[in-house]
Amino acid sequence: MSRVGVVGWGAYIPKYRIRTEEVARIWGDDPLRIVDVYLVDEKSVEGLDEDAVTIAVEAARRAIRRAGIDPRRIGAVYAGTESKPYAVKPISSILVDALGLSNNVFAVDMEFACKAGSEGLVAAIGLVDSGRVEYGMTVGTDTSQGEPGEHLEYSASSGGAALIVGRDGVAAELEAMYSFVSDTPDFWRREGSPYPMHGEGFTGEPAYFRHIVGAAKGLMEKYGYKPSDFAYVVFHQPNGRFPVRAASMLNIPIEKIKPGIVVTHIGNTYNASALMGFAKVLEVAKPGDKILLVPFGSGAGSNAFVFTVTDLITERQKTGVPTVEEMLRDKIYVDYAQYLKMRKMIKLFE
Repeated sequence: MSRVGVVGWGAYIPKYRIRTEEVARIWGDDPLRIVDVYLVDEKSVEGLDEDAVTIAVEAARRAIRRAGIDPRRIGAVYAGTESKPYAVKPISSILVDALGLSNNVFAVDMEFACKAGSEGLVAAIGLVDSGRVEYGMTVGTDTSQGEPGEHLEYSASSGGAALIVGRDGVAAELEAMYSFVSDTPDFWRREGSPYPMHGEGFTGEPAYFRHIVGAAKGLMEKYGYKPSDFAYVVFHQPNGRFPVRAASMLNIPIEKIKPGIVVTHIGNTYNASALMGFAKVLEVAKPGDKILLVPFGSGAGSNAFVFTVTDLITERQKTGVPTVEEMLRDKIYVDYAQYLKMRKMIKLFE
């Protein structure tokens, strides 16, 4: 029996951008220092008619188109997000009707900070591998929040990425998975709070680096991989510095993670961050390439995956679906006032 793997992927990035220097100008920060600290030049901003749902729908449509399958053959759909437009109403059920899926489908909204989308990937892989469903889909989608004037505002951005897994037409076969989870209070948002909070001293260590490195190292030790086995490595990207440092800690050459770096162009898309980087790598990967994918979720946890690219990757790369690279170049800059309006951060009181 053929192995489970990715049969299609899709991504969506809103075309609006705000430059880091524009945000720094408003708050009196030195833009050169800010860019040097976060290595983020600009970030994506959702349009007035966009939210986590519309972004998820577009990314998923593109994944279905790239996979070349009838959407009614998808038996499970998972949506991972930190920025649902409804406090009580799922995104996954909206995707069922918007995408023309069968009503006989497992539909679940996942929560685990920025790795909820990858938790959906784990669940979809499990259902496909068990034979319960033919294809499963996961979508990571966010219009990430950052309090005005607080450092998250320099990176919290908008975007979505979708993956479809199955046994037939696999473009990237799954070889191994590994999870590393702990209770780490690095990032949270209480009910009713408009913006998330984070424990400054916990954000890097023991949160991001302990879990990214722990998951990657644990996978390599358990399954006998070496850093040299991977053609590409994709980590969660809260900023431009963290994934580079994590690679260094694992003795992984920076050149292997650069093709999947998206954060410098659009900021941290939270649940779409690592999945977006994975999509970008799949656009350039060649048959036989091994890819190490390690998303991260504050709270905290990481999943590590190893995929091997198959001969079908070339066919999937020529479907005409917009690529991440094309979306990075297709942009319209806005100023801070437009940004506040588009993010609906201006409140009117009677």
